[in-house]
Amino acid sequence: MEKRVINPWQWQATSAYMQAVEVKQPTATLYCAGQAAIDANGVPSTGDMRAQLRQVLSNVEQVVMAAGYQCRDIVQLRLYTTDTAALFGPEGCFDVFTDWVAVHQIQAAATMVEINFLAYEGLQVEVDAVAVR
Repeated sequence: MEKRVINPWQWQATSAYMQAVEVKQPTATLYCAGQAAIDANGVPSTGDMRAQLRQVLSNVEQVVMAAGYQCRDIVQLRLYTTDTAALFGPEGCFDVFTDWVAVHQIQAAATMVEINFLAYEGLQVEVDAVAVR
């Protein structure tokens, strides 16, 4: 498999996401359903967005690894949130996401969308992913 990152603008160099990722001749593709802050027993989190985002990313990591992939194989991420200010604001927790991306050396095209609600009351963030190898 060959992966090529496309970032046509200089400002992109400091971002936690890429404008595009081209994958040539992958041997397998993994499509991960949206992962929310739900624990191993199926109990939704009642924590703040920072705690929820940590659980969400842990869940993404567990799904990816259970399928035999590594997080660095992720080429697309979509973040859904019910509160953009809580994610990006002065007290926001987007650093949790950027730190996770850096630790796993993920180079993924990413999109963030604000939505009205998630599957369970109180959930504030969800992430889905596509990985290739």
